[in-house]
Amino acid sequence: MTKRTRALLVALAGALSALLPALALSGFTVDDALITARYAHHLALGLGYRFNAAGPVTDGVTPLGWAFVLAPFAAGGPLAALAAARAIGVAAWTLAAGALALAVDRSSGRPARFAALLLVPASAPLGAWSAAGMETGVVAALGALAVALPALGRALAGAACAGIAAALRPELLPFALVVALAAQAAPRREGEAPRREGETPRREGEDEATPRPSRPAWARALAALALAGAPFVAVALARLAIFGRPAPLAALAKAPDAALGARYALACFLLTGPVALVAPLAWRALPAWPRGLLAAVAVHFLAVAAAGGDWMPLSRLVVPALPAVVLAAAHVASAADARATALRIALALAGEVFVMARVGPTAARVGAERLRVVEELRGALAGAEVVAALDIGWLGAATSATLVDLAGVTDPAIAALPGGHTTKRIPGALLDARGVDALVLLLAEGQPLASPWTASRFARGVEQRLARLPGADEAFAPAAVSGVPHLRYVVLRRTGAESAGAAPR
Repeated sequence: MTKRTRALLVALAGALSALLPALALSGFTVDDALITARYAHHLALGLGYRFNAAGPVTDGVTPLGWAFVLAPFAAGGPLAALAAARAIGVAAWTLAAGALALAVDRSSGRPARFAALLLVPASAPLGAWSAAGMETGVVAALGALAVALPALGRALAGAACAGIAAALRPELLPFALVVALAAQAAPRREGEAPRREGETPRREGEDEATPRPSRPAWARALAALALAGAPFVAVALARLAIFGRPAPLAALAKAPDAALGARYALACFLLTGPVALVAPLAWRALPAWPRGLLAAVAVHFLAVAAAGGDWMPLSRLVVPALPAVVLAAAHVASAADARATALRIALALAGEVFVMARVGPTAARVGAERLRVVEELRGALAGAEVVAALDIGWLGAATSATLVDLAGVTDPAIAALPGGHTTKRIPGALLDARGVDALVLLLAEGQPLASPWTASRFARGVEQRLARLPGADEAFAPAAVSGVPHLRYVVLRRTGAESAGAAPR
């Protein structure tokens, strides 16, 4: 078997290991994916970067630029943009997983290195989030290339991928900088002769006698850091110029909670594969490059904890670092005792399989259930001009009305209100000031719609607060309730407004 054929087979195996779980969990999505899709739809219609067609330009998408990527596919509506985002995410992650497999193959000559690749098909987070319609699939692909390319002799290309990933997901900046710096110690391209300190590598076909200019190690490191940090800085400056703040609006709407962040990071560590890296004795035998990978993973988990974690399921914020976990695990497996390696990989896989079995089937139904809610409540929302809700993503696919975002993710005024993104202290006067003629609130799981509706128990604090506002039962009346058991949304129409939709079930 030739080297080229072997490399092709290894890459194909890596790609398939990523594609199969992505297809199995392709039904997964989250409400925020449709927020970006609505921005993309309005861009496609020539209305500008707006969540509401007649509203202001707002910074409602954390990965600045992602909506522009989807815009060419979004003329048919938010659901068309979502479908494109799903396909792009799966394709990007699948191809990058092939490069990651090649990097694992070149990590050492010991067969134990391939055990680390088992972490890919067993990972529900990698599979689900690549197909979720968020930017996560593309960012995971960039995270994979950021560690795979240096292992294949392309350190600066890897630094550039890390930088783009950090521009899309701000919490990735420490990871990107550490990976870019550590990559300077990565092995050279296969078959390339070792070079002297400060010597620039020769181009293919260049004569050995040709003098080469010297490039000091500090210059290479500085170039790598610039590639890894510049995209992040550029996006922050763009945000400052356009929106008046360097951080995304979500950072204001969802203030970090250190305690929640620490619990989130710990749970992700135990359930997404990093357990395979806990080998202090083997660390001593590792060269600088894999030790840099370990440092990058550790730094990212600390950054996620400092950011306050995430409310979304399946460990979204750590997904971009999981390819680094796989490559680092291959190096650790090559340096450690075989029995200890088998135990660590088994423990890591046990955590992943637990998540896949426990959460996977439910996650795979989310997309279909969201679409069912959209279809069920579309009629009840007909004729509404201004709708207030917390989950505005699916609503953006159900109605073209102006949406008042009770979480503040797309609304700077609400983002600045006290409270978390599900507990904003919305004043009663805001509904009147915004001309809200419909409310959409989520009932607590297993709870019926009471009579009067204001006596119902709702799922989130801001919804409960609105239900308790003086005169709420007289101002709004139920028009419909969705039939999905754990997504029992209530559509409430302003009393006296034109009624559209069936009576509540």
